[in-house]
Amino acid sequence: MCGIVGYVGHGQAGDFLVSGLRRLEYRGYDSSGVACMDEEGRTQIVKTAGRIDNLAERLAQSPTPGSVGIGHTRWATHGPPTDENAHPHADTGATLALVHNGVIENFRALKRRLESEGCQFQSATDSEVIAHLIALELTTAQRQPTSDLDPYAPLVAAVQAALAQLQGTYGLAVVFRDWPNVIVAARQGSPLVIGVGDGEHFLASDGSPLVGRTDKIVYLADHELAVVTPDSLRVVHRDQGHVQHDVQTLEIDTGDIGLEGYPHYMLKEIFEQPETVRNAMRGRLSRDEATAVFGGLNLTPQQLRSVNRIVMTACGTSWHAALVGEYMIEALARIPIEVEYASELRYSNPPLDGQTLVFALTQSGETADTLAALRETKRKGHPTLAICNVVGSTIAQESDGGIYLHAGHEIGVASTKAYTSQCVVLAMLALYLGRLRHLSYEAGLRLIDQLEQLPDQVDRALATNDRVAEVAKKYAECDNFLYLGRQFNFPTALEGALKLKEISYIHAEGYPAAEMKHGPIALVDEQTPSVFIMPQGAVYDKVIANLEEIKARGGPVIAIAGEGDDRVAEMADDVIYVPQVEEFLQPVVAIVPLQLLAYHIALLRGCDVDKPRNLAKSVTVE
Repeated sequence: MCGIVGYVGHGQAGDFLVSGLRRLEYRGYDSSGVACMDEEGRTQIVKTAGRIDNLAERLAQSPTPGSVGIGHTRWATHGPPTDENAHPHADTGATLALVHNGVIENFRALKRRLESEGCQFQSATDSEVIAHLIALELTTAQRQPTSDLDPYAPLVAAVQAALAQLQGTYGLAVVFRDWPNVIVAARQGSPLVIGVGDGEHFLASDGSPLVGRTDKIVYLADHELAVVTPDSLRVVHRDQGHVQHDVQTLEIDTGDIGLEGYPHYMLKEIFEQPETVRNAMRGRLSRDEATAVFGGLNLTPQQLRSVNRIVMTACGTSWHAALVGEYMIEALARIPIEVEYASELRYSNPPLDGQTLVFALTQSGETADTLAALRETKRKGHPTLAICNVVGSTIAQESDGGIYLHAGHEIGVASTKAYTSQCVVLAMLALYLGRLRHLSYEAGLRLIDQLEQLPDQVDRALATNDRVAEVAKKYAECDNFLYLGRQFNFPTALEGALKLKEISYIHAEGYPAAEMKHGPIALVDEQTPSVFIMPQGAVYDKVIANLEEIKARGGPVIAIAGEGDDRVAEMADDVIYVPQVEEFLQPVVAIVPLQLLAYHIALLRGCDVDKPRNLAKSVTVE
């Protein structure tokens, strides 16, 4: 959540800042702003509540010339989304301006102290305390003897001294009136990357603003501070001093961040799923060994055979994918699985023995609760692996090993292609662990056959789009939905309900189909559709009985059914047919029409599909 951009070079900073902030809109925000500095150190701050279009209009009226600048999109945590609370923030004497992502937990105590020392606050944010702290520490640092060899030593000392007083998380970029050709950036728990150009450097919360500007990128790690000028980049670690930074290749291309003819990123990403499912499997299926192949687990087959329990931890959509993985791995590998909300696991003290393996699932690799849960389990000595989409993200770097999704950049706030890629990776993981234990060679080959057919089956599921749009028109005005499924498709019900909630703001709940008798059936009426996820399988007849209970009470039913199922058509009000696949792969196929249903209903209700209210793509605060 929130977005930071920065530029220092010989061009106009404002050009990059606004375009960069637009590419970070998917992270979620409710205000935005920029600060640009000219060669004389004159800084102009322009900021506003609302969308970046509002900021662009103000900048058209009040241009901000300068070759150094920082920008920000804010997702409100402390103080409402107003012009005053928008970033950047300055200190009382206007000696510096900064932008900040994260949360400062002890800001109230710091603010009281700073106010007693004469600092005048202009906002209700926690971020402004950092500006005043750095300004005060800079005054102290400038009194110390300095070397001509390092003109930026006072800035490093001041920022480090200020950060040492903070409790919480931060991604930070600061410009200074008396040093008009430098940005100081720092990171603790909130991502920052630096793009390396020719006579210029770029700063951003992730790599998307850098596409088309540079393909060279440096990932800042926690406790690192960067001093960035047009021609130099120096990285300093809190404990280690100067460290050598690693320049990597930016693995995002223009196709990942463009709409490519689609009206919305969410629809584009839904239709990318045949390819992203294929990418998740590419090079990872071995017919010779009848198993999956993973190069990054960093655990030997002997170590994995000794695992007697797996804990999966995640949040939101990734938690639903973990539930799918629970069904898959228990069915194919016979290993007990527990799925924990990361926000709960980090504060609980579950008894984990020495043969427990922990998986952290995350699209962004920056989710604060998932990262904290990973760190806690690592601290206790458990091998901790990540299933993640973003190369170079914090969780990817801090885990002991893991599996990348290779789903490409996901911009729509409501995750679609990353979810199905997570499910596919978990299916391959179940195959791999099963083959390490009891699964036969022939069974492994059959599973590979089924996996290899999956991209085409997802493509066929996408052919339901027109039918889904018709169903959406029928139910778009309903304000409550029930989503019901059993076994492998219980998580599908949860994820389908979440998609509808996220982008259409309709109340929706997912349940195991049989559980609706234990309370939720009280909600059933003519205005509450029940969406049944019911491709044929072991519990098909049971789900049919659950459907009949809804119909007996006058509730409309939308059924997601396997192709050729005439029986369900006799009972459901509307049927959407998907390819009939093996049960363990049904979640990957059945979720597609539910993603489309949420999309079309949101459009009909006039909602902002790609940027739903109150939500952020990467939740980097607790």
